[in-house]
Amino acid sequence: MKTTDFGNTGLEITRLGLGLAEISRQERSKVVEEADRVLNAALDGGINFLDTAACYGRTEEIIGATVAHRRDEYILATKCGHTTDDGDRGTPWTEHKSWTGAAVSESIDRSLRRLQTDHLDIVQLHSCDVDVLENGEVIEALAQARDAGKTRFIGYSGDNAAARWAVDSGLFDSLQTSFNLVEQHARTKGLFEAAEARGMGVIIKRPVANGAWGKGRSPYEYADEYFRRAQIMEGTGPLPQAPEDPILLALGFVLAQPQVDTIIVGTHNPLHLSSNIEMVTHQLPIPTETVDALQRRFEEADDGWFQLT
Repeated sequence: MKTTDFGNTGLEITRLGLGLAEISRQERSKVVEEADRVLNAALDGGINFLDTAACYGRTEEIIGATVAHRRDEYILATKCGHTTDDGDRGTPWTEHKSWTGAAVSESIDRSLRRLQTDHLDIVQLHSCDVDVLENGEVIEALAQARDAGKTRFIGYSGDNAAARWAVDSGLFDSLQTSFNLVEQHARTKGLFEAAEARGMGVIIKRPVANGAWGKGRSPYEYADEYFRRAQIMEGTGPLPQAPEDPILLALGFVLAQPQVDTIIVGTHNPLHLSSNIEMVTHQLPIPTETVDALQRRFEEADDGWFQLT
């Protein structure tokens, strides 16, 4: 699979990464078995970027249990700032947010243990607000972890004003932010260009917009706005030279943005994973005319849309 320079970090990262929130949402009796298949299939298929978080249930532990022995084959990123009760002590996805330096340091140490590794490649602050960033305590904790060799690089994961603050600060090595066919504000508001000017690696979350394109209704309430926007943008007629597969269209659109280094797509289905790898490896790029049309439609339809996370 094609790789690209990840900002100024010196890392070579695959254009397709694996987002790992999904695996902790499966039936507990099957989660390790399914994750084992998906994670090893991803590495065997050429993906070298795994993205997780402290708050994704048991996901860090599952990664450690299934692919820690292949640690030199992948770039490993996690996020800190949220934690979850899990296992016998509570319910997965019951989140607690603690934006203190001590909590961030503890989270990083816990991630190292769970992931069964002596270092992380990227640790990202997980969507904290501007006031937390301005306080500086959590950023200092990240920098101390980097200085101690616990992580090679530090990043920010989030959107809107906080993402812009993180980029403009010059304190972070990477940015993870939302971008897709129906959420293009990182492009239209100059966030991509600012990150590129800082030499930051750019990771895209939600690149397929929950599959909104080509579907009439969202199965998830939190994705309703994606589907509403898709209907508006699709309502102006067929896209020129667009691929028939809406997932290929979505992936191709995001990867056509010159500042984007990698996209994270989550799945617990090995067949879906194989299809994603095939598309990114053999069916891109999509036509420039299609990309241009999607950009024009978003700009014409955007009547004050807020940036979706």
